Amino acid sequence: MTSPSDPSPRDADDPSLRRLGLSVAAAIVVANMIGSGVFTSAGFQAAALHDPLAMIATWVVGGVLALCGAAAYGELGARMPRAGGEYVYLREAYHPVVGFMSGWVSLTAGFSAPIAAAALIFSKYVGALVPSLSGEYAQPGVAIGLVAAMTAMHARDAVLGGRVQTVFTLGKVALIGVLILAGLAVGKGSWGNFASRDGGLGNVLTPDFAVSLMYVSFAYSGWNAAAYIAGEIRDPQRTLPRALFLGTGLVMVLYVLLNVVFIYAVPPHVLAGEGGGGPVVEVGHVAAIAMFGDSAGRLISSLVALALVSSVSAMVMAGPRVYAAMAADRALPSVLAVRNARGVPVVAVLTQGVLAVVFVLWGKEIDRLIKYIGFSLALFATLAVASVFVFRARDRHSPAHGAALSYRTWGYPVTPLLFMGMSLWVAYSQARQSWTVSLMVAGTLGLGALVY
Repeated sequence: MTSPSDPSPRDADDPSLRRLGLSVAAAIVVANMIGSGVFTSAGFQAAALHDPLAMIATWVVGGVLALCGAAAYGELGARMPRAGGEYVYLREAYHPVVGFMSGWVSLTAGFSAPIAAAALIFSKYVGALVPSLSGEYAQPGVAIGLVAAMTAMHARDAVLGGRVQTVFTLGKVALIGVLILAGLAVGKGSWGNFASRDGGLGNVLTPDFAVSLMYVSFAYSGWNAAAYIAGEIRDPQRTLPRALFLGTGLVMVLYVLLNVVFIYAVPPHVLAGEGGGGPVVEVGHVAAIAMFGDSAGRLISSLVALALVSSVSAMVMAGPRVYAAMAADRALPSVLAVRNARGVPVVAVLTQGVLAVVFVLWGKEIDRLIKYIGFSLALFATLAVASVFVFRARDRHSPAHGAALSYRTWGYPVTPLLFMGMSLWVAYSQARQSWTVSLMVAGTLGLGALVY
């Protein structure tokens, strides 16, 4: 391992670090996206919207926005094919302080908090399957154990972690495909669950729809994951945009169909917990039991729990590359840029693991934790997509640089403007409806400013 005092630590742009191809990069996108959000959000959406068609519409709109964001990030990655994601983009587009703040948010709300949320939801699925692990103290213990295991694996070897991630992701996609096909073909459910109620699609223009999009945004978060490991992707100018589009497009199709299956299995009023007990969190477990009976349903729920392991693994892999890039620029302590002999930013991986454990202990209210994550990420993703306009303006003064790009944003300027407008609407609606979450986000940004 490189010593922290070594004046020449391995740079994040070292060509020898570029070991990951299209399949692994796309797998990381898919694995980051398919996780706790899609197996949890339907209950919260049902409580806010009540109407099944409006619920499905959120997944379609959220998928379109994710594709718009991926289109912009593909160009940003082609311009700056190095690790760091938004930190690099915003630093170059605006000012180093903006880049630092985005990296700070990535460290907290971008990765550590989502890792904690996914681990906590994993613990709820485990608790539903094994009642002895459903207690107040047992579930945080299960979540912390998962975080520790994934942190240890990815602190050792990037290539090993990438291969394991690919296997996990293939299993996860296969699970969702089987759940969709089996649910619609032989599962017990009712198409009557899709009967319109409480305004139907008219809910699309309401603040409740915007807040429901916050949950969907949490489920779709990860569409930009490959950008964080651009410094380790082979031929990133070509591979990165393809990975973003392939991963995001596949997940959008799976999400829409999976939520059709959930509503087919369980009516919205049950998902919303209108009979008492609050919104259903273990949506996949409840739907599987309803469709296939107890034994088969519990088997599927076990596989869902394994899918959540994949989600935690993907985020544990991607996040430290941001912190290492910041540390290499002296925006964070240089020790976070230290890499072991296999090229892994091991100190950054371990630091993220510790923070995730802190969020596990703090974030018992999963609803609040999801809103905190979604609000924070929406702000900086909007700034990153807006930076496409900044760089295009600079290209007018340096045409040769712009002409050399191997990829440009599809649908420009409509796609980035649509992403920015919708994201700001969602953030505004969230701020009006939940001032406590807004204060939490403001506190995170304020602490980051002090650190800077």
